[in-house]
Amino acid sequence: MVEKKRCFGTHNPLYAEYHDNEWGIPVHDDRHLFEMLILEGAQAGLSWETILKRRLGYRQAFHNFDPLLVAKMSDAELEAELHNPGIIRNRLKVFAARRNVQVFLKIQQEYGSFDHYLWGFVQKEPIKNRWKTLKEIPVRTEQSDALSKDLKKRGMTFVGSTIIYAYMQAVGMVNDHIVDCFCYKEK
Repeated sequence: MVEKKRCFGTHNPLYAEYHDNEWGIPVHDDRHLFEMLILEGAQAGLSWETILKRRLGYRQAFHNFDPLLVAKMSDAELEAELHNPGIIRNRLKVFAARRNVQVFLKIQQEYGSFDHYLWGFVQKEPIKNRWKTLKEIPVRTEQSDALSKDLKKRGMTFVGSTIIYAYMQAVGMVNDHIVDCFCYKEK
């Protein structure tokens, strides 16, 4: 059997599943957009595999990423999560989830949905790049700089331009599958 050509994840089933079924596919569901925002922020300084392995733990710890429930989490609840081995137990990252969701909810009120706000940074259409190798893919762009700057201005943390570019890739705002990847033409 011929193995599919992938950008990444060929030798890791967890990565392959993520690559084939999530990365680069446009997302418009606010709850999923919130989940990915928190996970990308948690990934800062770590490998994405570390986060994927803890994804279920994050869903359990943060009420399946229901923004209204996360916004109501008390300091005591967040402190308790610092002992949860199912997530990254970094105080700043854990408390950022509540801080960021409060901003997220204000954006929803202002724009009608986080999706509407977010996709405005790419004129409502995914940016489709034509990279031949992973080394060509930038770690930040003009769009990620602008989105990062706006989110920071609104009060979010763990939303630097590099994190935001990875987020944009994850939620399909940018299609950075390399041109010979089997997903490139499909997405």
